[in-house]
Amino acid sequence: MGRSRRTLPEELLLLALDPATGTTAQPQSLDLGLAGAQLVELALAGRIAPDGDRIAVVMPRPTGDPTLDSALELLRRRGSPVRAVHWIGGPRLGLRQIYLSHLERCGMVHAVAGQMCGVLPTTRYQATDTAISRDIRARLDSAIRTGVPPDPRTAALAALAHAVGLGKHLYPGNEGRSSRSRLRDLIRHDPMGGLVAHAVMDVQNGVAAQPRRSSPAPAGARQPAAAVAMQPRRGSMARVAAH
Repeated sequence: MGRSRRTLPEELLLLALDPATGTTAQPQSLDLGLAGAQLVELALAGRIAPDGDRIAVVMPRPTGDPTLDSALELLRRRGSPVRAVHWIGGPRLGLRQIYLSHLERCGMVHAVAGQMCGVLPTTRYQATDTAISRDIRARLDSAIRTGVPPDPRTAALAALAHAVGLGKHLYPGNEGRSSRSRLRDLIRHDPMGGLVAHAVMDVQNGVAAQPRRSSPAPAGARQPAAAVAMQPRRGSMARVAAH
């Protein structure tokens, strides 16, 4: 995978990075979003594919991106498809710092040391080229404004941004309410992005910790959001801080 294209985890993190403060919005949920973004990026690269509400490795060949290849190898070692909600909710927190360090090595951000209350050491991250962040934001704005179905990569980015709660960061206040609503609606344009975004939200809502049913759910029972996201829709196929 060449470095001419930014990966979805990189784009999601740059979207969350506040250019004024050098901190990231929604730090508690951002790790989950980055884990989900890795899955979508691997799917776009043809390495994994959805299998119901599970993720299956279809091509174990490395992508050339160390962070993605680490995730791919962990998935390969599972030996069988893994539920997206269990993968995203697994013990791999710290991805935010891993990707901040990665962006620093790539020259996209630079670290600024400081102190909190004059005692505790802190690190802020400033983008070295704000044009990159503006370009990422412009893609989302265009998809929201025009209503034209976005490409799968932009649709997945929108779905993940909504899932981790970046809507109020990107489109704040009452004036941003309609944009936040349209950001949420973009989730339907990419199958993998929709599956992963719902899994991220399920983890935040505690669904991953609930035991699986051993028998079919009774008629009328609500299905997990990740499963619902993969069901075909009538009439068409769903496309689907650092402190």
